[in-house]
Amino acid sequence: MHVQQIDDVSVIRDAVEIPGLGALPINAFVIRGEQPVLVDTGRPVKNGAFLEALGSVLDPADIRWIWITHPDRDHMGALMDVLRLAPQARLVTNYAAFGYMSVEFDIPLPRIYLLNPGQALDVGDRKLQAFRPPLYDSPLTMGFYDSSTGTCISSDCFGGPMPTLDTANVDDLSEIDPATVRAAQLMWAGVDSPWVCSADPAKFAATYDHLGEFKPELVLSTHLPPARGQLDNLLDMLAEAPQTTDFVGPDQATLEAMLAGAIPEQAAEKTPAGI
Repeated sequence: MHVQQIDDVSVIRDAVEIPGLGALPINAFVIRGEQPVLVDTGRPVKNGAFLEALGSVLDPADIRWIWITHPDRDHMGALMDVLRLAPQARLVTNYAAFGYMSVEFDIPLPRIYLLNPGQALDVGDRKLQAFRPPLYDSPLTMGFYDSSTGTCISSDCFGGPMPTLDTANVDDLSEIDPATVRAAQLMWAGVDSPWVCSADPAKFAATYDHLGEFKPELVLSTHLPPARGQLDNLLDMLAEAPQTTDFVGPDQATLEAMLAGAIPEQAAEKTPAGI
């Protein structure tokens, strides 16, 4: 895990190898503004490393807002630790996501700040405009635009496993072959947002018109290297997404054959949509 500085954003970079798919980036972000904002809190098995990386960016006590893009385990691993270390911080989420989180966590209501897509959060020196990203695995997902810097945080949307851990950790998406990125993103859409495979292309296109209007210069996905000046390529990928196919992974017979040594492990890891 390491920290990458991009303008006034600190990106806490992590990645995990997924057999047969490659290496999936797992990013969290710190907006270092007048009222610092932490976006997501890493995965539980890397809790200590996440808190150490966060502490290298700022004193957690200075955090004023914790924005959980959606309550999946790889996005809120250190949430309760951060709430404890940042007593002035409020948790930004929507009503349904708070209900979902309350099944596991006892979060006092005064520490919650409810926000809906289409509304904005005032963090002192800027406003963060909440929106629902066009691709998501949870209907509770909220990303945001920062119009003061031209930055968009898109949660899982635009993500995809890169071929190796090294490529998952590059400083900018432009360092990876565009065809490799596109194939990974489309395959991941079938894994993470399989509903898009049956979506009406025209209706789906209407869900990301606002991205073209906002024209973010920097797109930060939780599952992709930082993407500067890549908006056209990202929008082209979205246009292709309804034509992709949902992912079908190895089944139990494949696993048992691999465990028995009947097939090489690398062959067992290959998938119909391999990258």
